[in-house]
Amino acid sequence: MFKGFTRFLQRPGERLKTLFGNHEGGGEPSGLNILPREEHSISRQLFSAGALKVLYRLHNAGFEAYLVGGCLRDALLGKPPKDFDVATNATPEELRDLFRNSRIIGRRFRIVHVRFGREVIEVTTFRGRPGDDHGEHLAHQSEDGLLLRDNVWGNIEEDALRRDFTVNALYYNIADFSLHDWAGGLADIDARVLRLIGDPATRYREDPVRMLRAMRFAAKLDFTFAPDTEAPIHELAPLLLQIPPARLFDEVLKLFMSGHGVQSFQHLREYGLFAMLFPEADEAMAELEWAEPLLLQALANTDERILNERPVTPAFLFGALLWPSVQWRSQCLRAEGMPPIPAQQTAAQQVITRQLQHTSIPKRFSLPMRDIWDLQERLPKRRGKRAFQILEHPRFRAAYDFLLLREHAGEIAPGLGDWWSAFQDGDEHEQCRLLNKVDADPAGSAGPRKHRPRKRRGGRRQGSNPGDGTD
Repeated sequence: MFKGFTRFLQRPGERLKTLFGNHEGGGEPSGLNILPREEHSISRQLFSAGALKVLYRLHNAGFEAYLVGGCLRDALLGKPPKDFDVATNATPEELRDLFRNSRIIGRRFRIVHVRFGREVIEVTTFRGRPGDDHGEHLAHQSEDGLLLRDNVWGNIEEDALRRDFTVNALYYNIADFSLHDWAGGLADIDARVLRLIGDPATRYREDPVRMLRAMRFAAKLDFTFAPDTEAPIHELAPLLLQIPPARLFDEVLKLFMSGHGVQSFQHLREYGLFAMLFPEADEAMAELEWAEPLLLQALANTDERILNERPVTPAFLFGALLWPSVQWRSQCLRAEGMPPIPAQQTAAQQVITRQLQHTSIPKRFSLPMRDIWDLQERLPKRRGKRAFQILEHPRFRAAYDFLLLREHAGEIAPGLGDWWSAFQDGDEHEQCRLLNKVDADPAGSAGPRKHRPRKRRGGRRQGSNPGDGTD
């Protein structure tokens, strides 16, 4: 508090403008609005046990302790809060001493994770306004305005106005259970409007990921954008190319694996952000008429699985997002005379190499993704023992679902998916019948096999029969 007051004395006009003045082109903080417990609907019963432990331990140790951000916003919207973030005037080192089950993470923004079993409570120290007296080890900004490091501590007023959207600048005080609204977030929640605090162009330049967060919140909450918040996005979309691929991978998961993937995708496409994340997929959608339906269906299936609390994997999702690019490149390579399988493998490697420049894909996801792609070439080849070998492959179920996705999007003709549906569900007699049907109808497989002439050594081998699958 004393440091914040010192900065106030040094720059009183600027300080008052920051806290309460008109932020040109963006949200207009109207001062602090405090709602006592009886005037708001948020109850401690909505909070997790871990969040309450952190809040009370901080309060009992003499620190300020507030629940902040999305959990309060969701609670006010009637949605069950899930992620609980705490803001305090305790420094990361003080937090580390207070919570043995914690660790300090991050360099750009130092925060503390307090772990209770599988639950992680994220605790941040109030952030202040960087000044000329702060070295680059505390605050550093690129020539383009990108915040490279932001670890200047301040007070709650400064922290609130450093947050991104007005609806996230809400604080629940554990000391008296009051709700503090610093930027008009309650009014924007009522109006279902997403509004940046401060000048939007400046805030996007500070952290371009805020554009992705805007898309995600609009999709999740079904909010509209305030005009000033929306206006700069098209022009500033290329700023996302400055963000490390590992961070963008995490953002993609939040966008597409939180149950609102279809809406997020549509927002990203509308504002030119999807091309910054998946440039080749965006190009492939302009070339292949089935590409966009395939991506939309993959996202819709993922949303449905999340709604039904069924497992989802980034390997399948990234496989769908990049598959049109693989097929597009593969077609070009085959047109140059490369055989189909080497063409697809080469195309897959080229697509992944380019994608890694935009979003990282950890090997625990990229390797299963490649398996799903490779099996697309094997699924039509069902003669002899091959069908049983494919059925036993650990990625068969994902590859089968991917095949159905391709048929639904119109990339390939229907029929093969029905065959595999019947084959995996059938008994031994049904499976033999299906295999005999494939043998009798070459059009139902990958086509007739090309036999190479073999030299006979001492006549026919004992026990061998033509076409018995012992090749």
